Amino acid sequence: MTDNSDDILTRLPARLKEARRAKGLSLEAVANLSGVSRSMVSQIERGESSPTISTLWNLTRALQVDFAGLLDDAKATDQIEVLRKSEVPSIDNMGQNCCIRILSPPEEAGGHEVYDIQFDDNGALNSQPHTRGAQEQLTVLEGSVHVNSGAAKMVLHQGDTARYAADVSHSISSAGGPARVFLIVKNA
Repeated sequence: MTDNSDDILTRLPARLKEARRAKGLSLEAVANLSGVSRSMVSQIERGESSPTISTLWNLTRALQVDFAGLLDDAKATDQIEVLRKSEVPSIDNMGQNCCIRILSPPEEAGGHEVYDIQFDDNGALNSQPHTRGAQEQLTVLEGSVHVNSGAAKMVLHQGDTARYAADVSHSISSAGGPARVFLIVKNA
């Protein structure tokens, strides 16, 4: 990395834009994932605004790029990307009495999504149909759950795996106590 702050400020906008495009994300998607407004992301990418450290941190987390890597001239070929438990994004306002942790990278949204879902007693996640041909695969890690897909209904227990259509109304709910599932959503 260079000591020249002017050089950093000229490279940063292009590197952020490259990272966003490499992930196939729109400005809106980056804004949603980072909590930084769409207009601010656009201004930063055009070099019209210099981000604060906090803003830059949020953007690099959303784009899943290394802060220092944005400014380095060389690309790392061997690396292991780690997202610590405390950094995994979660959704607490979908469903009832459940917490959804998003394990897949942002660029996979709409294609191949991976979730860790924790249900409290009486927890439920009711979903509208996804894109045509979408499928879900669910493995019960703890407890038991009810799975509904269209008119089909099944009770699954710890260790069970189910595959079902997600292009119809479908739901997952705890069955007699807290439960935890690993869910993969594959859109066609």
